[in-house]
Amino acid sequence: MPQQKADYADDAEIDDSLDQVPDDETLEETVANLEEHGFDVIAVDDAADALDAVEAQIPAGVSVMNGHSTTLEEIGFDELLSEGDHEWESLPDEIWGIDDDAKRQAARRRSQTADYFLGGINAIAQTGELVAADLSGSRVGAYPFAAGNVIIVSGVNKVVPTLDDAFDRLESVAYPLENERAQEAYGVESAVAKQLIYRRETEEGRTTVVLVRERLGY
Repeated sequence: MPQQKADYADDAEIDDSLDQVPDDETLEETVANLEEHGFDVIAVDDAADALDAVEAQIPAGVSVMNGHSTTLEEIGFDELLSEGDHEWESLPDEIWGIDDDAKRQAARRRSQTADYFLGGINAIAQTGELVAADLSGSRVGAYPFAAGNVIIVSGVNKVVPTLDDAFDRLESVAYPLENERAQEAYGVESAVAKQLIYRRETEEGRTTVVLVRERLGY
């Protein structure tokens, strides 16, 4: 069974004030500002609705790649992509079927240009910006340009008032939890090594944010 946020929360010291569900007025303003910044937004009530929304966005026959995301695991997308009934080209299945380390790493780099790249985000500013970071960059590398289309799935607990608060959330909520996960999953510590500030999407219809009215991911 995939690891979830609760599996790490007891071992990580986080700023819980930056991991709350905002009120409806705040969410409405956040959605409006994201849309003003060029992002398409789909707001849904729960994880099941989020999975339905994601499926509806991806046409048959396209290549699909996902960056690691606890949120995607929680809504069931990772399981759908690897085991489900769909008509997509699943790039993770191809990548992890490669035995040679160098060839697998090259395939991972090529996967950044997937027709559809899915992942999570570490913070959403109410003012309309997205903030994310990786150790390797295998997720944030696809978001700005490489992928044909991007679908970002996020719980509303990622919403914070300002861009400065988004940086704080990255350091004081997302990183401590990811660090615990990385040590358990890979035996190494994580780091805020490669950071993305996604201020605006300039290509109409390219990036969709599926915003879930639940506390999901970190």
